[in-house]
Amino acid sequence: MTLKAENLSKRYMRKTGQANYFYAVRGASLELRPGEVTVLMGRSGSGKTTLLHMLSGLLTPTEGRVTLGDTDLYALGDAALSKLRNDKIAVVPQGRSAIDSLTVLENVLLPGMMYTSGEENEARRWLEALDIAHLADARPAELSGGELRRMAIARALAQRPVALLADEPTGDLDDANTERVLTVLKEAASGGMAVLIVSHDSEAARYADGLYRMDGGVVRDNY
Repeated sequence: MTLKAENLSKRYMRKTGQANYFYAVRGASLELRPGEVTVLMGRSGSGKTTLLHMLSGLLTPTEGRVTLGDTDLYALGDAALSKLRNDKIAVVPQGRSAIDSLTVLENVLLPGMMYTSGEENEARRWLEALDIAHLADARPAELSGGELRRMAIARALAQRPVALLADEPTGDLDDANTERVLTVLKEAASGGMAVLIVSHDSEAARYADGLYRMDGGVVRDNY
């Protein structure tokens, strides 16, 4: 199932200045296909995270549309969109997203428990693949920034989504764990998932089936 953006734009109003609005994203079109890793590169402030949020159903575009298969995400009501996101689209956010009162394993299981009981074997599989299985019973406060990042990736993978959108997934990682994470995301894609990696890290480009650059809110192909 393909996740597709068609002529997406996001416009924000200014409080002051000569122009009364600006575009964070302008006319973006791209397709995230099953079995492929798509990498979107660009500087901070280029609009990458805004585009990811629109692709994931978290931010309503000003113009354009996002479809998953035949479903127009923003034609759905709030409840239906929330369920679709939980079932089919997983996001690895750039910031900290752990719940401190839960263990690492409980954090990874949590999205799957919104509508079902979650799958512990699947959660443990990805914790093992990301080399943090020994931290399953630890609390987030005991983890380093890189370990927290890998926990967030395991949580997204354990959802078994159709599409996984990762915002700077290697941002807190050393070289060895950067390679581990990118290899795991490539493995997830080879299993049929559509994977988007938003990154500053040029190493991510080596794992890409499709490569784009974003500059000034505009997506450019063949970076």
